[in-house]
Amino acid sequence: MIYFCLESLGKPQVTPYRRLLQSVVSFPRRRESRFIPPKFWMPAPRFRGGRLCAGMMAPAWRTVVLLADSLVRAKALTALVAGLLAFMAVGRAPRAAHAAEAKPGWQLEWEKVLAAAKKEGQISVYISGYEEILPDFQKEYPEIKVVSVTGRGSQIGQRLLAERRAEKYLADVVSAGGVTTYQQLHPAKVFDPIKPVLILPEITDPSKWYQGKHHYADPEGQYIFSYVGSATYGSVSYNTKLVDVKDFKSYWDLLNPKWKGKIISRDVRVPGPGSGNARLFYYLPDVGPPFIRKLYGEMDVTLFRDYRQGSDWLAVGKAAICFFCEVDVSKQQGLPVETFGPRVFKEGGGLVQQFGTLALVNRGPNPNAAKVFINWLLSRKGQMTLQKNMLNTENPADSLRIDIPKDDLPILSRRVDGVKYLDTSKPEWQVMKPILDVMNEALKAAGKN
Repeated sequence: MIYFCLESLGKPQVTPYRRLLQSVVSFPRRRESRFIPPKFWMPAPRFRGGRLCAGMMAPAWRTVVLLADSLVRAKALTALVAGLLAFMAVGRAPRAAHAAEAKPGWQLEWEKVLAAAKKEGQISVYISGYEEILPDFQKEYPEIKVVSVTGRGSQIGQRLLAERRAEKYLADVVSAGGVTTYQQLHPAKVFDPIKPVLILPEITDPSKWYQGKHHYADPEGQYIFSYVGSATYGSVSYNTKLVDVKDFKSYWDLLNPKWKGKIISRDVRVPGPGSGNARLFYYLPDVGPPFIRKLYGEMDVTLFRDYRQGSDWLAVGKAAICFFCEVDVSKQQGLPVETFGPRVFKEGGGLVQQFGTLALVNRGPNPNAAKVFINWLLSRKGQMTLQKNMLNTENPADSLRIDIPKDDLPILSRRVDGVKYLDTSKPEWQVMKPILDVMNEALKAAGKN
């Protein structure tokens, strides 16, 4: 449009200065190009009465005409540009307003929450097992200072409850195993619903998660978000010098009389690793309470509570089989230990949360920073960070997100196609009392405590 208007100005409109000079000159309809460049169309002057204006020659009059024409052209061009700019400004304003209106609601909410979180400037995270992710969050959001409380899940739970009894509301978020979040803290009504603070579409979209849904560890399905579902096959390890894995086709083969007195087990009556696998044995079809009763009542099992002690006993051959041992570090050190993996036991495997449940603490001091942390952790980036940071630890994590890479995960922790898995994180299965009742009954019958 601008080019069209400028082209129109290539032939000057003579009417304005014709009126201006009509008392002196008249304009014939012919081209005069002797003194004027051809690209400028200018009429030759003819003077009334055959006289020039006093003191002026014809070339001077041509100069007057040129100046008048230039003045008119300049004014016209200025007016044109001003009009076009005004038109463009008017056109842009509705588009800018429309763009603001078109911004999705979640994005507006996220920007508002993020700004408020940066203003709060801090978040208090009570975390067990996965504290390795915190530096990555701090790097992503340097304006939000991370204050962390770490340790065993039971210790974190006890501390948080003690603080609240003293009317100290210091925690914003809890990330720990289901025993801590569901059994310790949920009954004390420590949490606010977490579903309303899930903002990012990549989180709220259930198709991005295992089985096409969000998983919760509470019966209400809104307080305790489960974000890890690592595969497990009972967490049963063995000394490779004493055990041939080919001899095992079923979990019941672990209770062959030849292994009596050669089995050790972590005492799952104390919260910690092994609780999820104990629930697997209890609820797994064709295994169930009879398996637990025979294991602890007839196999002369030695219990331990120190986490390193079990793997050390297994590595030196003091035991052939260990239930609920953590042997990854020992294996990396070249010691003769291994863990039963997929497609060994015909009954299938289970999924365990490990430390992968997340909850929003009510009355927390930094509610917006808590929202930012929760959305970051459950995002693709947050879950990939979790898997990467836990890769070479004793508890590799397989995120329940299915839209992130899994190839680097150890085969023992990764969900495998074609294997039946029992989700031990079901809310109705979180309570350990039925399992521990069977275990205590069996130990008592065996003369142990």
